[in-house]
Amino acid sequence: MHQYLERVVDLLDPSLNRLPGSSIEEARARVLSGDPAQVRGIKGSFALLAKSGKSVRMARSLDRPMRYFLAKRQEGPALVVADRIDALYAWLKSEGLEGQFHPSYSRMVPAHHLTEIQLIGCPDPDPTYTRFFDPRPNTQPADLDQVGRNYIAILADEIAEWLRQIPEQEPIGVCFSGGVDSGAVFVVTYHVMRKLGMNLGRLKAFTLDLGEGPDLAQARSFLESLGLGLFLESIEADPASINVDETIRILEDYKVLDVECASMGLALCKGIRARYPQWRYLLDGDGGDENLKDYPIEENPELTIRSVVHNQMLYQEGWGVGKIKHSLTYSGGLSRGYVRTYAPARRHGFEGFSPFTLPSVIEVAEGIPFIELTRYDVPALYSIKGEIVRRGIRAITGFEFPAFPKRRFQHGAIPREELRRHVPATEALLRRKFLSLYE
Repeated sequence: MHQYLERVVDLLDPSLNRLPGSSIEEARARVLSGDPAQVRGIKGSFALLAKSGKSVRMARSLDRPMRYFLAKRQEGPALVVADRIDALYAWLKSEGLEGQFHPSYSRMVPAHHLTEIQLIGCPDPDPTYTRFFDPRPNTQPADLDQVGRNYIAILADEIAEWLRQIPEQEPIGVCFSGGVDSGAVFVVTYHVMRKLGMNLGRLKAFTLDLGEGPDLAQARSFLESLGLGLFLESIEADPASINVDETIRILEDYKVLDVECASMGLALCKGIRARYPQWRYLLDGDGGDENLKDYPIEENPELTIRSVVHNQMLYQEGWGVGKIKHSLTYSGGLSRGYVRTYAPARRHGFEGFSPFTLPSVIEVAEGIPFIELTRYDVPALYSIKGEIVRRGIRAITGFEFPAFPKRRFQHGAIPREELRRHVPATEALLRRKFLSLYE
């Protein structure tokens, strides 16, 4: 019987793993164990692969894309793993295997799941998925004051943990619109830095301004109302600099809202990099909408308020691994969409951090009794996020938080009609642009 010789190629950058309290070897050992409780014990931001014999196990946090491609060779299968599709393709091309490639044949390791592949030859079986993060619903009281306190307290703890890992001379930037999520991240970061005796001169709030967008005025109003206006720094960019083809090449996706958002992220990161060549660390509020279920249900015909409040981590994971609507190529929800934040930051040399994506923070959010608090009333659902954050910020920091109405990043940096001139709202067109990269 022919003995297949498997090959595993790990192209992930190990320096991007942030593992407070453990080494990368210890974290990989947890993944290799196959025990979901062991993997759940990994803290921080990670994308990890471990191999034993013909078994390969992979796991990632919500904020780290992790993709793979299984190639066929005469001597046995080759599994290549990277954070980008183009990196998979480049390796296959270097090995003369590019004829097997199509972007839709690549796979995404879904967040919060241990993914296991057996490299046993042709044909290799499907991977298996074991959930390692499984927050229980309805663990929080139906008391917005207490929920707010719990939610912002754990947010503060995680931001403090991250700040302690940053060299004390490094500046800290917050991608800031003055909305609820970026506002909470900035205020809590300010509070924690002050409490820990850190130099507040390191801190800035960066607001993107492509001309006549409402975010800059909102950001200024937000910070001045708290007496923190000196931290604001606007980053101006020309709308004509938006290049959809370039955005799609960097994003490696074609969803309209994500292409819009990534275009703004690229403009902001490019502007910060031009002004501050050595800046490294950025925080943002990505994941805050997902945690507190604050998306307009009426914009998605697939959703009802019942589907939103009854499905575990719907906005973080989509309809769920193993479901018909789950994309093997892209995963779902923020597990897919976080690339809109990750890719622009990486393109311009930043190390980003979104504290709302951490399991400890999500666990509090998933424990909120949304059904009891809303009674399936959509306006009640939309009001919860601002109330929870406002009350929590007051309890933890003492600030009276100005909670402005929800607005997407791209709609705050540039007027919608101007945005439409630069980014077409046709997913099929954007998909063709992406696929054309590999024709």
